[in-house]
Amino acid sequence: MTAILQRELNRLREMVLALGDRVVEAVRQAVRAVETRDAALAQRVIDGDHEIDQMEVDVEEECLKILALHQPVAIDLRFIVSVLKINSDLERIGDKASGIAKKAARLAAEEPVQATVDFQGMAEQVLDMLRRSLGALVNMDRALAVEVCQGDTAINELDDANAARLRDLVARGQGNPRALGLMIELSSALERVADHATNIAEDVIYMVDGTIVRHHPEMTGAPHPRRRRTDQA
Repeated sequence: MTAILQRELNRLREMVLALGDRVVEAVRQAVRAVETRDAALAQRVIDGDHEIDQMEVDVEEECLKILALHQPVAIDLRFIVSVLKINSDLERIGDKASGIAKKAARLAAEEPVQATVDFQGMAEQVLDMLRRSLGALVNMDRALAVEVCQGDTAINELDDANAARLRDLVARGQGNPRALGLMIELSSALERVADHATNIAEDVIYMVDGTIVRHHPEMTGAPHPRRRRTDQA
């Protein structure tokens, strides 16, 4: 590897990690807007989505430039391919943060409801997954990436439980149905953020040793195969 290529790969790593930090903060603020019923905060998250979009474009352009100029091979090529995929997942998480913020603004206009779901606790678990997936990227830590993959099932189960409780309240006419419906959507959005965090962890595994685990859950100990989501917020 030439010194120039090394510098450019280091710069690329810094760019994707800066995007990751920005995305984590967007999700954190969107969740805060839900908890505090703060429509102004929600709007700031929505307004900030264009910055995430531009950072995603910058990372992609940097990847393509390095590929064209240096034609990297082996682990350097795997790194760039993985960054391209991780970049896409981070942008989609940004979309989810904006979507959560939009729902937070709508929820703030509704009559508050007392629902037996721990939205904040779920959000903390999802944010922890996202931070750990980025930590695995920083440290090229395969073991940590595997842990993130294994934790996705708990979020799926929590989302299922939340949806069941909230739908039961709607069916029994207890609480504002619009607010309860928004809470179902919020839980689902958090579950999808966890899916994207899992995607990032899978790409870290590929980056480290070239193993594609996406369709082989037995390689990570996860009971269900993952799939890349292409849905929008």
